[in-house]
Amino acid sequence: MFVILLDYVKPIEEIERLLTPHREFLDRYYAKGRFICSGPLKPRTGGLILCNASDRSEVDSIIKEDPFYQNEAAEYTLVEFEPLKASDAFKGCICQEG
Repeated sequence: MFVILLDYVKPIEEIERLLTPHREFLDRYYAKGRFICSGPLKPRTGGLILCNASDRSEVDSIIKEDPFYQNEAAEYTLVEFEPLKASDAFKGCICQEG
């Protein structure tokens, strides 16, 4: 499981211009079961995506499809963790390997 932190590096007007294609990108990976939740940070300096990917290379590949990445509008920090405990509602979202 990965936390993807986005830090906006372009003015908010550029972020707004890219929001529709960024949300289409998010929708593709929600449909594939890779994204669990996402949203802007408060204050609006970036965003967060909770990603259920098998490994770091898959996350790197996914990020390259984000219009924010393609237009150099955001920088990305990845945090990998192993979810050992979860609420019953969340357990169905966790990728089970092997």
